Amino acid sequence: MVISEKEQTLINIFIRGIPLSSSEAHAELIKIGKKTSLVTVKRTLSEMLRNDLLIASGSGPSTVYDISVRGRLFAEIDTKTYCSIEPDARHGKRAYNFDLLSNLPADIFSKEELDFLENATDVYKERIIDLPPAIQRKEWERLVIELSWKSSRIEGNTYTLLDTEKLILENKEAPGHDKKEAQMILNHKFAFSYIHDNPERFKTITRKNLEELHAIIVKGLSIGLGFRQRSVGVTGSVYRPLDNIYQISEAVDDLEAAVSKASTPYVKALIAILGISYIQPFEDGNKRTARLMANAMLLSHGCAPLSYRSVDEDQYKESTLVFYELNSIVPFKKILIEQYDFAARNYAVK
Repeated sequence: MVISEKEQTLINIFIRGIPLSSSEAHAELIKIGKKTSLVTVKRTLSEMLRNDLLIASGSGPSTVYDISVRGRLFAEIDTKTYCSIEPDARHGKRAYNFDLLSNLPADIFSKEELDFLENATDVYKERIIDLPPAIQRKEWERLVIELSWKSSRIEGNTYTLLDTEKLILENKEAPGHDKKEAQMILNHKFAFSYIHDNPERFKTITRKNLEELHAIIVKGLSIGLGFRQRSVGVTGSVYRPLDNIYQISEAVDDLEAAVSKASTPYVKALIAILGISYIQPFEDGNKRTARLMANAMLLSHGCAPLSYRSVDEDQYKESTLVFYELNSIVPFKKILIEQYDFAARNYAVK
């Protein structure tokens, strides 16, 4: 979907969560220096309504507009500016959005984005043809080391890339570190090995494969298995995930349905990583499980796995937070596209 600059400006006004009439929307545009006529605003609002970017209630002069799930999804958000505001002063959603996962479209990527991703996959498939066993092993090790290091680092692990390499290849723990840091890294290795060796189990998400993957990623870390039965919070955010195991189970069902109907492996991976992070079905290890599940989706469809090696950790966290609070998929979609292109051109893991 191509969203015009006028429509994006209005989306960023409506995403504050306050329904507005056409005249009120016009006044908001004037307030931020966007000179336009009321007639033009009314025409733009009608077009956004037809494209499911807005919803309307009332009739005639009493009609008010509000942002839809689709409007939220495709909102262009300056993550750094938004996240620099104190959590309680932000206009993000505090509660879980029950309409979000069940209304995710199958066509999250534009034609241009999809062509770019498919080209990267073509490059990747060309690179993995006729690889000698020794090169295959080296490529696998490099991907596992860099994925385990960066995914753990996003969660606050203090191992360096060199420390991680020694741990994975030589089983040598870095001195002066908590043993749980080494366990976290090794669990990534085991989890990646599992999805790499069993791609047929990950064509979609199920409760079974989700719990299996989580059990591997948190092994030996004193983290409970199965869906949580207590509430969890998100550091630096007003968003509160569901705290009812029955609702968590239903949310995972919605996630499974969304992944199943997704049109491409890239959409499946994006929905998996953000959906699991959003639901937070487990007491801990959710985002690590999400990153591995996204890779499982890609590998099961013959695509390149992600290492996230070159991702900016703050940008990753801010983009995830924007999805939590504003439900915009745009910032994280950009990360996935960049990281997928990087992976396709830098790894050759068969």
